[in-house]
Amino acid sequence: MRNRSARRRPRTAAAVLTVVSLLGAAALTGCQGTAEKPGAEKRSPSAEAPDWNRSPASVAAVGDSITRGFDACSALSDCPEVSWATGTDSIVRSLAVRLLGASGVAGHSWNHAETGARIAQLPKQMTLAAKEKPDLVTVMIGANDACRDTVTQMTPVADFRASFEAAMRELRTKAPKTQVYVTSVPDLMRLWSIGRDNALSKQIWNLGICRSMLGDADDMGADAVARRASVQKRVVAYNDVLRTVCAKDPLCRYDGGAVFDYRFTGAQLSQWDWFHPGRDGQARLAEIAYRNVTSARPPA
Repeated sequence: MRNRSARRRPRTAAAVLTVVSLLGAAALTGCQGTAEKPGAEKRSPSAEAPDWNRSPASVAAVGDSITRGFDACSALSDCPEVSWATGTDSIVRSLAVRLLGASGVAGHSWNHAETGARIAQLPKQMTLAAKEKPDLVTVMIGANDACRDTVTQMTPVADFRASFEAAMRELRTKAPKTQVYVTSVPDLMRLWSIGRDNALSKQIWNLGICRSMLGDADDMGADAVARRASVQKRVVAYNDVLRTVCAKDPLCRYDGGAVFDYRFTGAQLSQWDWFHPGRDGQARLAEIAYRNVTSARPPA
């Protein structure tokens, strides 16, 4: 979920470590907020692929820094072992571990996600994933497309759709039998609402994290409110694209908005940046994914 250009320039790296060092073991607290939910459109049970495999024997992951476990173990570093999709951490118990067992992950799971990736990078990642001929590919992408310095820099919805369709075509060309599990983009408005009253989170956000949503977190003026609403609207639109494009493919399951709807708290966030999921957050993502992948029917 990390966008290097929008949130972490090299000159801010030392500043992040300084903030964390000074504040040490400061307690992370947050208040509950409300989140706009995307319009729900139920899929008919008949839309499910009749041959959906609820016990895939291999898993490949594509996406952004969330799937790389960025900032979950230490500051400014990927930590793929805690990835919700393919990690080996015994606390997280990734989707791959839950499906394959701890001993089955090696050689049967691959993580092609990239920290900072946006939807435009997804076709290339999907090409790499398709080479493995996995039973299942997981997709988590889109937060970096909304998290930019300004709302005008957010990826247009039409471009987002075109890139996701291209990624799906790439997979179908090279791995036509691979199933796809697509998660919704997390609720960035909720992230702002649970962190805006926390001094630590705001100090870190002020270094340049997701300025389109988190910049000037205390500003409740009309312009700031409109800016955040624009980001939230764009996230909802991205999720609608993920849902509708996935629905056209009989071997694709969208999470039904489960990740967007999840009422996460500060306990699920990284202690290093109050933005990415920490170990607990990664575990919650793994739970959601396992439930949806192994369900007899796709999420409504």
